[in-house]
Amino acid sequence: MKIAFLGAGGVGGYFGGRLAAAGEDVTFLARGAHLEALRRDGLTLSGPAETIRVHPIRATDDPRQAGPADLLVVAVKHWDLEAAAGLVPSLLGPATEVLSLLNGVEAPDRLAREVGRARVLGGVAYVVASIEAPGRIRFGGMAARLAVGGLGGRRSPVAENFAAASARAGFETRVVDDIERAIWEKFVFLSAVSGVTSAVRLPIGPIRTHPAARELLTRAMRETANLGRARGVALPEDAVERQMAICDRLPADSVSSMQTDLSRGNRLELPWLSGGVARMGLESGVETPAHAFLAAVLGPHAAGSS
Repeated sequence: MKIAFLGAGGVGGYFGGRLAAAGEDVTFLARGAHLEALRRDGLTLSGPAETIRVHPIRATDDPRQAGPADLLVVAVKHWDLEAAAGLVPSLLGPATEVLSLLNGVEAPDRLAREVGRARVLGGVAYVVASIEAPGRIRFGGMAARLAVGGLGGRRSPVAENFAAASARAGFETRVVDDIERAIWEKFVFLSAVSGVTSAVRLPIGPIRTHPAARELLTRAMRETANLGRARGVALPEDAVERQMAICDRLPADSVSSMQTDLSRGNRLELPWLSGGVARMGLESGVETPAHAFLAAVLGPHAAGSS
């Protein structure tokens, strides 16, 4: 299958790079210094136990050179979603499907407004990866994997084909019936962990062992879970306990990607994480004081300083 990645950062670069290294037909849509490095030197994925270099690699800033694709994977930061959505139609063929791998919970619906729900796959990326330098992705030691599925439980042969390609590339893509639930389960974790680690400016270890900080983390998770249920998502009763258990298994020095962006002076995805929870809470009549606090504390840094 032909796969186009709109975005070649930590998530898109990692999964797209592994697929390309395995011989799959992959094209990246990128820009700036990252695109120049991809064209010149290829893509390098560096982890604790392995380094993968793909050279040459197909990368362009012209959608006409990347499409049409069987699957278009959208893996940009949220602030680039509007611009990315405008490019999507030029990458579509008659049967192209569009997979969202953005953080948060709102991107699949935004893409569906562009191309229709019948073309959209929701996705959840479980990976620790970021751009170390142009053309270079640094990833962590956890087993990276994806969950994907059609919105509303729609079955998708394209998703099944992508799962098979993923297996050939050495990572798991699980096709799930209720992708909305999977997206919100991660959002319970991500919205809280990103906000608290960034506000406290410490990795997860000291936070989970400090009683007051741990309580803030738990409350933030509970607010997101309550919001999801209020918006019709079938989250399990023990959703918070499950996500806290994941926190307790993480290496003590684990940091969130938003915390890394904060430390580098980069723009933050705050409006779609804690800020998004607070905004959607107002819309749905759900109280979210912990996330409102986190959004207020981090708000002055959201635009970045670099």
